Amino acid sequence: MAGSSGFCQPLLNEESDDAARTRFQVELEFVQCLGNPYYLNFLAQRGYFKEKSFNNYLKYLLYWKKPEYAKFLKYPQCLHFLELLQYEHFRRELVNPPCAKFIDEQQILHWQYYSRKRMRIPTQTQQPTGEEATSR
Repeated sequence: MAGSSGFCQPLLNEESDDAARTRFQVELEFVQCLGNPYYLNFLAQRGYFKEKSFNNYLKYLLYWKKPEYAKFLKYPQCLHFLELLQYEHFRRELVNPPCAKFIDEQQILHWQYYSRKRMRIPTQTQQPTGEEATSR
């Protein structure tokens, strides 16, 4: 009996490792979906944000803001939406399609501005100013 339980123990650990890995992947994918305003609109229109259990789940998912988890995110803006989803007013507004459209447009504008700004910064730091060039 003692030997048989010893053989089962690693199998149980493997199962719980697999379950933990699957849970991590599912939660990672779901949190990243929260970066899509049209998906948030979909959830709002179907009443998910009215369910206390779903809102508690969103609160639980805030652990993704910790650096050890956030490093796995491909779309970090989802953390901002996860934070906003903690507020009832924001959840209520998401039912309106124009709200989702506005958020989407603002995201696009942010990406355009942010990428232009990031392109400008390296070129400014690489070129010496007139004062530096004449002092050499």
